[in-house]
Amino acid sequence: MTPTTKTTTLKKIPPGVWVLGFVSMLMDISSEMIHSLLPLFLVGTLGASAFAVGMIEGLAESTALIVKVFSGTLSDYLRKRKGLAVLGYALGALTKPLFAIASATGIVLTARLLDRVGKGIRGAPRDALVADLVPPEVRGAAFGLRQSLDTVGAFLGPLLAVGLMLLWANDFRAVFWVAVIPGVLAVALLFFGVREPEPCIKDKRMNPIRRENLRRLSGAYWWVVGIGAVFALARFSEAFLVLRAQQSGIAIALIPLVMVAMNVIYAASAYPFGKLSDRMSRKTLLALGLVILIAADLVLAMSNHWTTVLAGVALWGIHMGMTQGLLAAMVADTAPADLRGTAFGFFNLVSGIAILIASAVAGLLWDQMGASFTFYAGAAFCAVALLGLLRKL
Repeated sequence: MTPTTKTTTLKKIPPGVWVLGFVSMLMDISSEMIHSLLPLFLVGTLGASAFAVGMIEGLAESTALIVKVFSGTLSDYLRKRKGLAVLGYALGALTKPLFAIASATGIVLTARLLDRVGKGIRGAPRDALVADLVPPEVRGAAFGLRQSLDTVGAFLGPLLAVGLMLLWANDFRAVFWVAVIPGVLAVALLFFGVREPEPCIKDKRMNPIRRENLRRLSGAYWWVVGIGAVFALARFSEAFLVLRAQQSGIAIALIPLVMVAMNVIYAASAYPFGKLSDRMSRKTLLALGLVILIAADLVLAMSNHWTTVLAGVALWGIHMGMTQGLLAAMVADTAPADLRGTAFGFFNLVSGIAILIASAVAGLLWDQMGASFTFYAGAAFCAVALLGLLRKL
């Protein structure tokens, strides 16, 4: 790839996609300042079990993905995406103070659910808005760029959390209060910085979930939905990476650096792999992503020494960079333009159910069989998923 070609690709990505990327980055800084510490706060301060952590994370993430089906369909019906995205980001920002005042796991669960409802409201309309803004030939690169900027926030957040924990002697609640600030900035940037394009179809509104409209979602689209669910089942919550790091003996204030390492690699790889997906078979790239995830699980299962944990987390980040923007681009490729919000919504509904199952099972295995068995089980499921995917290549 020549420097000229690289520059041309970036120039084809509209300013609105860059703004959406920076909005995602700010909200991820806010969220990850909390989430990188939350498993430790739950277990160490509130006395929760690993199963409770898995259930809270699974319920929270699946709630976000399930809500996306409704917000995506509504954005198709209204033919407006930005308003729903602003609402979702605003709800996410408003829930951050609940973490700071939480005195029981029930309050944390409530805050996580409300926060993820906000994520669910904004997710499908935002992804559909990205697809509306970009030409098809750079769709993979655009989704990869947005994911990269999003993930920059995902490592800056834990990095800020580490610094503040060291500065304030492990004061979880003070760090949680600071996380409110970037969340508010994200809402303001989206409100003032993104101009929504005119809808591609201007006739009367239609109900996206009527049977005749759903039939327009092709078999190729539903195959992508199925693959997304398999990936979700094979990859449980990243909260278990934090708990594995805790077993390595790293100081509590430094544990979020594990998520920093993962997200640095994720951010660095998402755009290049997204651009690569515009030039090679996306199914082949997905298969390679599963191979990397198997390697990550096996490394994490082998030992809890900090160097081994760091290596496994690095592989996990490469896997995320290879697959997450790629799956979003595949949804956009296979869905009609006027049903993109609905398509992203159903994709995330199925993935949400899979994430809930995967996180609950991982928590049970962790409590009953230990950390190593949890990661070996993850590797085994990945291997089964890979065999199924290879049959389609």
